[in-house]
Amino acid sequence: MDRSGLLGAAALLLVGCGGAPVVERAPTPQAEPSATRAPSPTPTPTPTAAPAPPAPPRDALLSIPALGIRDLRVIAYRGKTDDAPGTRIQNGGHAASPHGPRGGAGVGGIGNYQVTAHRLSSTRAFLDLPDLERGDRVHVTAGGTRWTYEIVSTRSTSFRSARSLAEQRAAVPGHPGRQPERAYVTLSTCATPEDHAQGNFWADQFDNPEHRIDKIGVLVRTERV
Repeated sequence: MDRSGLLGAAALLLVGCGGAPVVERAPTPQAEPSATRAPSPTPTPTPTAAPAPPAPPRDALLSIPALGIRDLRVIAYRGKTDDAPGTRIQNGGHAASPHGPRGGAGVGGIGNYQVTAHRLSSTRAFLDLPDLERGDRVHVTAGGTRWTYEIVSTRSTSFRSARSLAEQRAAVPGHPGRQPERAYVTLSTCATPEDHAQGNFWADQFDNPEHRIDKIGVLVRTERV
């Protein structure tokens, strides 16, 4: 092939598919690396709402329709179940509700609202407490509000067992150290007839027998009255 033929063949190589001439493109220039950016500051977390404060301890009126109890006065005091101040309150014919570090919650508050009353002395306010059954309702009224608890279980507490007392006074009844998520009530009275029937005549300095009968309830309704 002569020189002219070689030039013609070379010209054909510059034709793409469909006869369009191939256009050579200049290489894309590499982008220069950008300057290193400082890390974004860590966002400040939004503070969560503080938990609602517990209900303030207050005197109240207790009614238990199944036992014929109506408007029994419950006196709130700083202490623990069946201590000297609580025993004096019960001797006066009232129910006692201890609160504070060694006591329980206020009425309607998250935790264990504790109420104790005599069974065989004074006005015998809790004479029939052992007859309270699962599903029975307990109403507590204070400051224009009525809280209704439903009985769910029965416990026995021994004054001679630190573990048993801790279970009675726990924020979740029967479970010391457990964080409460709802409102409970513990209604407590002496088990004197039951102890004596078994030949157990032990008593503390306040004439409390060894055992207490505790009725445990959970809050099921709150209403203005």
